[in-house]
This record gives sequence, C-alpha cells and structure tokens, in this order.
Amino acid sequence: MSAEYWLVLLIVISLCFDFLNGFNDSANVVATMISSRAMSGRAALTLAAIANFVGPFIFGVAVAKTIGNGVAEHSAITIYVVVAALLSASVWNIVTWYSGIPSSSSHGLIGGISGAVIAGSGFHALKLPGIIKVVTALFVSPVIGFVFGWICMALVKRLLKNASPKADIGLKAGQLPTALALALSHGANDAQKTMGIITMGLVVLGFQQEFIVPYWVVLVSAIAISAGTALGGWRIIQTLGGKFYRIRPIHSFSSQLASALVIMTASFLGGPVSTTHVVSMSILGAGANDKISKVRWSVLEEILYAWILTIPVTATFSAIIYYIIILISNIF
Repeated sequence: MSAEYWLVLLIVISLCFDFLNGFNDSANVVATMISSRAMSGRAALTLAAIANFVGPFIFGVAVAKTIGNGVAEHSAITIYVVVAALLSASVWNIVTWYSGIPSSSSHGLIGGISGAVIAGSGFHALKLPGIIKVVTALFVSPVIGFVFGWICMALVKRLLKNASPKADIGLKAGQLPTALALALSHGANDAQKTMGIITMGLVVLGFQQEFIVPYWVVLVSAIAISAGTALGGWRIIQTLGGKFYRIRPIHSFSSQLASALVIMTASFLGGPVSTTHVVSMSILGAGANDKISKVRWSVLEEILYAWILTIPVTATFSAIIYYIIILISNIF
C-alpha cells in the first residue's frame, strides 16, 4: 500500500476517533448544566461544541507533542502502530458509550499506542519518562479534580452562607462562563491527542521530517471534536447528570469551575488528562462536601472499573489489531 493510501486511512480513522471523543465527552460539559436546569440540552451542546472548536487554537499543542513524541521511541512508531492504536481506542469508546459508562479516550489512546508498540518492538521501545508523565497526569488529575470540587463547593457555600434562595438564579447564570472555560479546556486537551496522532503519521510516512503540528491538522481536529460534541452522548449525560446525586445549581457551578481549572492547567503543561474522570470526580467532590451520604457511591464503582481496565484492555485490543494489520498488509 502506498504512503498516500495510508495517510488517507489514518486521517479518516483519526477524525472518527476525534468525533467519538467529542461525542462521549460532551457529557463532561453539559450534564450538570442540564440537570440543574441552567440551560436546555440543545443550547448547552451548541455552546459546548463552539467552545470545543475554539479551544485548540488558544492553548497551543503541548499535549499533542507529549502524545506524539513522549510515549515511544521514534523507530518503534510505524503506521501499523498508529492505526492499531486508533482502532482500539475507538472500539473502546463505542463499547463504553453503549454501556453508559464514562470512560477515558486518553487512557484508551495511550493503552492503544503502548500495546501496538510492545507487539511490534517490545517493551524496551516505550519511553519510561514519557509513560510516567502521561500515567501520572491521567491517574492523579481525577484525584485533584475531587479535591478541587470539594474546595470550590466549600468556598461557594461560604460566600452564599446568608444568601436567599434567589442565589440559584445567579448560580445558573454563573454556569455560562464556567461551562465555556470547561469546554475550551476540553477542546484544547482532547483535540490535541488527535493532532498528535495525525502528525505522528505524517512523520512516519515521510510527509514531514519533524514533529510539527500543521495548521490544517489543528483545524480538522477541532471540527471533528466539536461535531461529536454537538450530537452529544446522552447515555453518559444521564450518568453524570443524575445518577451520582440530585444536582443543584451550586453543585454544577462548583464542579465546572474545579474541572476547568484542572484541565486548563494540564493543557498548558502538556499533560494529557481524562476530562471524563476529572469532571466525574469534581462532581463527586462537590456533592461529598455538601453531604457525603447524598452521593450514590455505587455509581463510582462502574467508573473505577472502566478507569482500571481501559489501558490493559485497549493495549490488548491494539496488539491483536496490529497483528491483523500486518497479516493483511503482507497479503496485499
């Protein structure tokens, strides 16, 4: 197969992954807004889609460089590895969406790259410092999200200690800027993962000599993730918006503010985080500060299972897909 053929295939699969990412993660931005009745579902998704499109143009490409350069040795990254990783992560996105379980596209992509690289070149081809940076960002950020959710909720409660019930009106209005900040940070962090993959493919196929993200890659990645967000993964929206506890405007405002702070900081530092898990834990942190017994902790168990299983499952999927691609390419 020619390099041009592989490039077209890579771009199509990458944008499908990006679309699924936006589709799954739309819940991160809009779920609490819808549940607290701050905005209608369609209006919230439209707002999130626009902000997701703009985000990648504002925050740079630090995360894309981490994904493209920091996980494995250049010699181990082939087009087979890249395609296998994308297919594995995309399949996992579809499975978890159908089950209504908030999962991490970031975990899936890292697992996919790792599994395919190990299948093709062995464990030694992984870059340990880069893996540690990525895994640390993925697993520590939800804990920070919980803590920030707790703190933001405590601060807002203190500020509104003597407020009347009319304060809910202000909190609903306050969700507009916090939702915008969250959507911008989500678009910046998650779209960059697709940018990193496409640019990685451009390098390994010989269309570029250096890992520099072209403008057109930023543009198409932003379009794909915003399109997915606009359609919305309603199954996951229902999980985040109502299954944890009954969300009121104060919970929504506090959790959105906490999530935006964590994800925005990670985007600047180049850490690929799971926006799904950061938002989930921020919601739990806000609810736990209000009243620990009000949170349905059993729902968290499903998310934790997905959290733990995503990397090993997608790594296994990716290794299998890698061998299948090798077999098919040898035949044709």
